[in-house]
Amino acid sequence: MFTDDKLAKLREKYSNAKGADIFDLHFREVAASQFSESGGRKWPFAGVPTFLDAPFFADAESDNFADLDVALVGVPMDLGVSNRAGARLGPRAVRNIERIGPYEHVLRMVPGAMARIADIGDVPFRSRYSLESCHEDIEAYFTKIVGAGVIPIAVGGDHSISYSIQKAVGKDRPVGMIHLDAHCDTCGAYDGSRFHHGGPFREAVMDGVLDPERTIQIGIRGASEYVWEFSYDSGMTVIHAEEVPKMGIDAVIAKAREVVGDGPVYLSFDVDCLDPSFAPGTGTPEVGGLTSREALAILRGLKGLDFVGADVVEVAPQYDATTNTAHIAAQVLFEELCLMVDAMKRRDAGA
Repeated sequence: MFTDDKLAKLREKYSNAKGADIFDLHFREVAASQFSESGGRKWPFAGVPTFLDAPFFADAESDNFADLDVALVGVPMDLGVSNRAGARLGPRAVRNIERIGPYEHVLRMVPGAMARIADIGDVPFRSRYSLESCHEDIEAYFTKIVGAGVIPIAVGGDHSISYSIQKAVGKDRPVGMIHLDAHCDTCGAYDGSRFHHGGPFREAVMDGVLDPERTIQIGIRGASEYVWEFSYDSGMTVIHAEEVPKMGIDAVIAKAREVVGDGPVYLSFDVDCLDPSFAPGTGTPEVGGLTSREALAILRGLKGLDFVGADVVEVAPQYDATTNTAHIAAQVLFEELCLMVDAMKRRDAGA
């Protein structure tokens, strides 16, 4: 029962407290990184938009990444799409989303206070018209980032970009992968190209940069099942969307952790893993997908794995007047950032 005595105690504690006056020690640390000395907070709708409101690293093209732990990178390229174009506008749409972070309440993390993080802009492409040269540029740029000891998180762009990023992060040894998607993306070359967004992970396996037996694909569904035989033949683990509620989220997480084990892992998130009722702004939507809550729960359950890179791809904002797709992608980007920072801290502690 709420008594007058309880009310008096609350008034004594909070009547003269400002927004920055936080009494819980953990939350006080979070607040200290957000409030100014005068008690104000940055306006979310003001200033130049960046990924997750991270500082902008204006010298990115000089390849000076040495002062960073994690680099957020835009990859505005969608020349590899098989149907609806528009994911080239994904990075800009995700940058325009405000009020993501700074606190991850489930993982109890403030990644911005734990690591040196910056939005380093977009991959400097030589040509907007050449799919092949774009992939050369992606691989070269991410190779420089990885070579500087920085963890890359990419915002695409179509899913073909993951192939060239994995060539950078898997250059010295093949990586495992946790892949959330509606499609396995292990189809072969067609229409004269092997760089399309339906086949990046077959190419990565064939190039020796992705370990298929340490790869799990979650949320798979739709009419293209007949072109994904490479996933099964190579030893990848495939969990279809309809299996997720039957298994339960905890079992899906446990399976993912079992498959990838203790080795280095790449995390790839295609927004079409979500049902189009949640994320309609994508090039190849498939009904019957994951809910946003299910997807976030899976991501949060992956904390503690040895992540070395990540991406979120296939946001095509012009197909979503609500901006929900970009909003979900920004939240996924934040979850990925938390996972990358946690992995970095664990590696540092074990060094």
